[in-house]
Amino acid sequence: MLRYAKALIALTMLAALPGTAGAKDARILAIGDSLMAWHRGADSSIADIVARELAEPVENRSVSGARIVYRLPISGSLGMKIASQYRGDSVDWVIITGGGNDLWLGCGCNRCERRMSRMIAPDAGRGELVDLVQQIRSQGARVLYLGYLRSPGADSPIEDCKNEAEAFEARLAKLAERDPGVYFHSIADLVPMGDRSFHGADMIHPSRKASSMIGKQIAKVIKRADNTR
Repeated sequence: MLRYAKALIALTMLAALPGTAGAKDARILAIGDSLMAWHRGADSSIADIVARELAEPVENRSVSGARIVYRLPISGSLGMKIASQYRGDSVDWVIITGGGNDLWLGCGCNRCERRMSRMIAPDAGRGELVDLVQQIRSQGARVLYLGYLRSPGADSPIEDCKNEAEAFEARLAKLAERDPGVYFHSIADLVPMGDRSFHGADMIHPSRKASSMIGKQIAKVIKRADNTR
């Protein structure tokens, strides 16, 4: 897996820089990694689609390559640490992606359990990801944590990460069960086996088709939750 790392880092850092998919006074904030940042330059990121579907601005601070566990202070403060993308904002919703870079690049395909537990413990009771969610909730915002695209099983460098993805997202689901203001949205079943159309050329990041479908799903979750509050 490490043979893909240098090429991926170069590619993801070109994909997007910190910015917005709407006005800075938006009530919806998106933070995270390249899953959220991908296609932002074409106004087709997941956050862009959510904004169009809800007919309201969504601020997108996601940064390609960002991680949950990140120790370098300068680049971390510029968004490479996902928690730094949240600034105590007065918003109604925070949509989060993150964790994939920690597991794939951060642990180098070993010690994944250790790295995963630093983000979120098996019981979802502690971890840096848990701290971030609790910080956001303490400010009154609801959290929607988005899961990851799965490999279609066709020449994808993340094919061997399926078990880790399942374990990680099971913990996210537990976290959501603890708090009615936290939502976990899985897209584990979005990609049909053998269908390459949901991924870009690198077979890791979402195609525009996938970003559009995911954005529409998220918008429905937010709309439904807003209508029942």
